Amino acid sequence: MTDEVSMIDSSRLIIRPFQELDFLSLFEYLSNPTIYRFEPGEPITLEKAKELAIKRSHNNDFWAVVLKSTEKLIGQLYFVQIEPREFLTWELGYVFNPVFHNQGFASEASDALIRYGFEHFGIHRVMAHCNPENVASWKVLEKVGMKKEGFFRKNIFFRSDPDGFPLWTDTFEYAILKEDLGNR
Repeated sequence: MTDEVSMIDSSRLIIRPFQELDFLSLFEYLSNPTIYRFEPGEPITLEKAKELAIKRSHNNDFWAVVLKSTEKLIGQLYFVQIEPREFLTWELGYVFNPVFHNQGFASEASDALIRYGFEHFGIHRVMAHCNPENVASWKVLEKVGMKKEGFFRKNIFFRSDPDGFPLWTDTFEYAILKEDLGNR
């Protein structure tokens, strides 16, 4: 992404760069242990939320998802170009406050950011990974028009057992091409 993006509108949401004052909303959901069932990391402290908000306000990898009606930050999108850069491929990820799950916000925000990226950044392909057990996540990806391209067996781990051995998990890979937008 470039520094010139300030906001992306969808019907109910604004996708914008993070601001330092977003730390309270970040803390609300990133301190919740249920967030980390399919994600790396562990619940964060308020101090860590402040650090994250500051860090994210200075880069374009994470985008805040805000409800238009209340101006409340309800989640985040991860959207970054992956190597090699000449392949023009971006990776998408998302985490939303559980209070706002099952309302279509992840799909709406992801769709808006994907479309914006294709229209303004010369993106060829957007891809995403998710755990096959995370049904809600792969349904979001399918709803925004992504196609399942692969199933990777025990290719990643975020946690270890008490003896320090990796707890391997499987991964689905999804992707959408610019030309797929016309087929929706």
